[in-house]
Amino acid sequence: MSSIIIIGAGLGGLTAALALQRAGWRVRVYEQAPVLGEVGAGITLSSGAGTGLASLGLGPALLAASLPVPDIAFVHYRTGALLAGSLDKSAPPDLGFAKARHIHRADLHAILLAAVRAVDPESVLTGHQLDRIEQDGASVTARFANGATATADALIAADGIRSTVRRLLFTDDAPSFANQIAFRCLLPRDIAAPFMSAGNAAVSIGPGRVFNRYAIRHGALINVIGIARTEGWAEEGWSTPASVDEFAAAFEGFHPDVTGLIRCAPTDKMIKWGLFVRQPIPNWAQGRVLMIGDAAHAMLPFLGLGAATAIEDGILLPRVLALGQGFENAFASFQRTRAERVELVRTESIRQGEIIQASDPDQANVAQAPSQRAALFDYNPVTAPLL
Repeated sequence: MSSIIIIGAGLGGLTAALALQRAGWRVRVYEQAPVLGEVGAGITLSSGAGTGLASLGLGPALLAASLPVPDIAFVHYRTGALLAGSLDKSAPPDLGFAKARHIHRADLHAILLAAVRAVDPESVLTGHQLDRIEQDGASVTARFANGATATADALIAADGIRSTVRRLLFTDDAPSFANQIAFRCLLPRDIAAPFMSAGNAAVSIGPGRVFNRYAIRHGALINVIGIARTEGWAEEGWSTPASVDEFAAAFEGFHPDVTGLIRCAPTDKMIKWGLFVRQPIPNWAQGRVLMIGDAAHAMLPFLGLGAATAIEDGILLPRVLALGQGFENAFASFQRTRAERVELVRTESIRQGEIIQASDPDQANVAQAPSQRAALFDYNPVTAPLL
């Protein structure tokens, strides 16, 4: 049986692992974290990403754990006036994966991890920090800081924006700070309810700031995220503890619905992180090694499609390998197939941020924002033509 090493047990890495397992590959996933636990908050699962995961047998579990994305109200940061979208508070029809869905990242991760381990209980190993990679014409070997080694036919790097594989084999350029800081928290629905006059999902747009909230976990929790421009950031990681006061200060002058939600945030579960970017590079592959997800094409979160594009990568990967043209040709096909798609999402995510953080929200043409374009969310990795 042909074998593949995957570095990174995030959403992209686990999706790739499951897709490859379903296609008959022997897979080992190596994760540097000592344990895999509940991290993150709400994310958007695009219709195409959801369809791709359903093709791997995860449809029922995902539908049970997620909610259809409702009509979204884009509102003025100070007055709460509707700028675009809808203030509809009724429950949206559940069209399955025909539309995007909201899900807790930890729930999606747990579904993927359970599915991968159901195929092979030994397939995911934690506590393995990649140290170096060696390859020749017949195999690739990963060597880890704990002294372990692994050899396989190919290696997939799904190790995120600070990818070790990218640094070792491709470029040593560091991610650059995007002059944006994000805050997030989760609130019980009953606590958040008095501050949800703008409907089930709302995005408040203001000068240099955007505040987004929507329901997850069967509507029991409200996912809250605020992103604000800033000049400095010295922290490492994406889950630095934050205070309610600094979250509130960043969104001073916003409508009481926003400031009220912030003041309800649990003081011990407030998180902040800096947004970082990396410039596109011409090659995602070297020999028997391929980068996917943020390692290859990191993007800003303003469209909420970063996780979806990593999932798309994982779904499409065994399709190019099935062409039987060797790893170098298959990986070249993978990049040709994915490059236009991910570059579109990357650049449109930048444009979305510019529109919804406009200096004058009264003049921002939100109706023309990329988030209003269904094609960005409907890309189907199961049927997308291979190039």
